[in-house]
Amino acid sequence: MPQRRIEKSTAGSGRINALLVFVFVIGSLVFGRLFYIAHIQHDALSATAENQKERTAALSTRRGTIRAEGQSADIRITVATRESFPYIYVIPQAVTDPQETVQNLKAIFPPASTEALRALVTKPNDPFELVAKRVSKDIVDQVENLSRAEIQVGYEDDRYYPQGGSLAHVLGFFGFQDAARAGQYGLEGFYDDLLRKEVDLTLTIDPVIQSAVETELVNLVNQWSADSGTIIVQDPNSGAILAMASSPSFDPNNYGASPLQNFVNPATQRPFEPGSTMKTITMAAGIDANVVSPNTTYEDKGVVSIASYEIKNFDEKAHGVNTMTQVLEKSLNTGAIFVQRLLGQKNFINYFQKFGFGKKTEIDLAGESSGNISNLETGREINFATASFGQGVTVTPIQLIGAYSAVANGGKLLRPYVVKSRSDRPGETQPLIVGVPISEKTSAQLKEMLTNAVDHGSIRTKVTGYDVAAKTGTAQVADPEGGYADTFIHDMVGFAPSFGPRFTILIKLDNPKGVRFASSSLASAFQNLTKFLLNYFDIPPTR
Repeated sequence: MPQRRIEKSTAGSGRINALLVFVFVIGSLVFGRLFYIAHIQHDALSATAENQKERTAALSTRRGTIRAEGQSADIRITVATRESFPYIYVIPQAVTDPQETVQNLKAIFPPASTEALRALVTKPNDPFELVAKRVSKDIVDQVENLSRAEIQVGYEDDRYYPQGGSLAHVLGFFGFQDAARAGQYGLEGFYDDLLRKEVDLTLTIDPVIQSAVETELVNLVNQWSADSGTIIVQDPNSGAILAMASSPSFDPNNYGASPLQNFVNPATQRPFEPGSTMKTITMAAGIDANVVSPNTTYEDKGVVSIASYEIKNFDEKAHGVNTMTQVLEKSLNTGAIFVQRLLGQKNFINYFQKFGFGKKTEIDLAGESSGNISNLETGREINFATASFGQGVTVTPIQLIGAYSAVANGGKLLRPYVVKSRSDRPGETQPLIVGVPISEKTSAQLKEMLTNAVDHGSIRTKVTGYDVAAKTGTAQVADPEGGYADTFIHDMVGFAPSFGPRFTILIKLDNPKGVRFASSSLASAFQNLTKFLLNYFDIPPTR
């Protein structure tokens, strides 16, 4: 059983260095920002307090601006930029009465330790000591009204994310890596070198779609008390990512307040066993290899025995004679195994690889995972059987939505991307075809089959007047000790309109409570987003 992997984070040491020598984290409750008292190395100081202001400002590196645009030119927002923030410092060499200075500081910063403040101000030859960064306007007013030569307000430019936690996993943050500041995770990490050169980025992310996705995700996670969730919207004709959100998230303006695991982007960095959504890929392979057609029949006896294993359908029933179209409609595990056996092991692995599983998509976000299909290399029949319906292999959400977009667009596997344009070069990012896993004919047949699954299957996600193609999956979560735990992952992937699609949607929930199948937990959210996007893109009815 493949092991769950989470990319190792370097943000831990970065956060420690961000706090310099000693830290008071209690101020976030009082001031709404991180409060700390810090010592600055003497050999980095110049002779005057004015020069010290410049030195403090230099701690923040100038970086390019990141923006996102909507479908119309008037929808354009800044998601990462530079802003001036106030900080408070003391000039110990200007202190004439240390006790009075300590009392003044203590009145402004009640949580601060009297001993720590005294240590700051009793350095007669010291021109600069930082007291607090990113302070509120109220504190700035208090210091200015105090009008003391030894207690001053300074300003520094720093990275700022105007949308707060929105797009956090896409953006990452500008933090500390060892002793230096650097982009961490997401776009900040991937494009760190360019952003340092003040290259501006414009994203494929549509702010309107992103907002709708984030709202739907919050509602979905809350509705089912899920541990976490992810939604991606992609343009299947270009590979561009139109929205990407995961929960729980974090605020990149105050990343130190969040646990390290929140920084990992589940859409690109957390592989999972997808369950029955993988049946679409198995069926695509079988049809493309001409071992089955949509009308090929087999007899479902409700169970397949392999060595000492028995594999049953989700409802543990036998469904008799069924076509391949009905296999997707009824989501029959035995039908997926039937196709895999006709394909053979070599062909099966080949199609999985052609669809991009087991390797990175090369999306322009830091830290992408490749997933894991290595247990197919063992040649064990049971591993191939379970992989045909999405268990025993792991994929990332970005890989899975890309595979469905290939089914949607005529068979082309496209590199997903987030940056539409850069200020250092003309034009926009062009779609890149990285493979053609299936033919246009196979694509057309799969679109018919997936539309049938929505029209006649258990997926309650029809949209009046439109053809919609989709498939759900419900997978048990692998237990690190071996076997499977009593927790589940629900996922759903689809596109619309079915013929001539404009968007692909992936929704994933981790460990939803009080609901057994994805067809019950995710269909409504998928339908809501589909309706919204059809309206947003002004797509006319197709039926």
